[in-house]
Amino acid sequence: MIYSFSNSGFRDPETGVYNQTYFMEVFNREWHRHIRDHQSLALLYLCPHIHETISQPQLLELFMKQVQQALMRTTDLLARINNQSFALAIFETDINGAKVVIERVEHNIADFNKTYQSQAHTEISYELNGCICLPSANKYPETLFETVEQQSLSMRDNHSRSCQIIKL
Repeated sequence: MIYSFSNSGFRDPETGVYNQTYFMEVFNREWHRHIRDHQSLALLYLCPHIHETISQPQLLELFMKQVQQALMRTTDLLARINNQSFALAIFETDINGAKVVIERVEHNIADFNKTYQSQAHTEISYELNGCICLPSANKYPETLFETVEQQSLSMRDNHSRSCQIIKL
């Protein structure tokens, strides 16, 4: 494999998806474009519960590749936000478009779990939630992130697995 210095700084080395710094830079730029163009966007948080072992050191990377395949448009963005959470930005979408992406993500995770269950006799649980928003001058991206993060914490505390999407 040829190492590329041009993109090494904005990729998470463990999973290969974008890192938080790159994600926030792109998200902020897109936020302002969506204000100008009066278009809505969605922010999703995915929190997989993966405990890698010595026998499966790249499980998180394989899992995230399945999730990445659910994003069909090149404008949609997947990034690692912290050790427990990944963010998916779906630009130029409405609630129905966001639901379609959520269904594809959940379908790909189910496929991954089928394969994983046949090998490890267990499945990977996760929380997936999000928020759809029409950016405007009086709304801030931080509010969207805080809303989605609070929603994630609530789901985790309630041991809820069903995906939720709210409107901001």
